[in-house]
Amino acid sequence: MRTCCIYAVRMPSAPSPAVKSPPAAERVYAHVKQAVLERRYEGGTLLTEGELAEAVGVSRTPVREALLKLEVEGLIRLYPKKGALVLPVSAQEIADVVETRQLVEEHSIRKAVPAAPALIERLSELLAKQQEQAAAGDLAGAAVTDRCFHAEIVRSGGNEILSRLYDQLRDRQLRMGVAVMHAHPDRITKTLTEHQEILDALRSGDAEAAVDLVHRHVSWFSNLARGDVR
Repeated sequence: MRTCCIYAVRMPSAPSPAVKSPPAAERVYAHVKQAVLERRYEGGTLLTEGELAEAVGVSRTPVREALLKLEVEGLIRLYPKKGALVLPVSAQEIADVVETRQLVEEHSIRKAVPAAPALIERLSELLAKQQEQAAAGDLAGAAVTDRCFHAEIVRSGGNEILSRLYDQLRDRQLRMGVAVMHAHPDRITKTLTEHQEILDALRSGDAEAAVDLVHRHVSWFSNLARGDVR
C-alpha cells in the first residue's frame, strides 16, 4: 500500500457533527515538529513554553506534553526553567543515516529490476513534481518529494519489514534534505539529474548501473559528516 505523499480519501457518509480540532498537545507537537524539520526553527534555537503557547494558542500544559514527546524523538533537548533547545543534525547522525540508506536502497533497487510499469510511472510523476518545486524555490517541498522518490523504490520490493525500517528514517531524511538544499542550493540541480539517471537505468533494466547510481547519489551525504549541518 502506498503511503508516501498520499492522503486518505474518505467515502461520502451521512452528515455528522462538526469535526473537533486535534487535542492541544497534538497541535503543539505538529507545529514544532514541522518547523524543526523545515528548519524554520534552526538547530541551536531555544524555544520557550510561553512563546509556543502563544504561537499555537494554547496553555503551557499541552506545550510541556508535546515537548516531552519531541525530546524522546531526538529533535529537542529540554532544560528546566529555560526551554527546549532544537538539536542540530550531528555528523554521527548523518553517517548513520547514510550507512542505513545504502544498505536498504542498493538492495531494493537491485530487486526492482526489471521495473514494473507502475513504478516507472510513479517515479516519473515524482521527478516532474520535484522539478516544479525546485523551479518555484520550494526547498522543503522538494525535500519531501525526494524522500518519496526513494521510498517508492524501497516499497516496490514488497518487503514490509524493510519498508517500515526505511520509513523510520523519514524525519531524519527530511530534515537533512532541507538542510542540504539550504546549505548547498546548487545541489538540487545535481539531485534532479541523478534521479533522472536512476529512472533511466530502471527503465532500461540495467541493475548494475542502477545500484552504482544509487550508491553514488546517497554517498554524497557522507561528505556532510565532516561537520554539523545547521
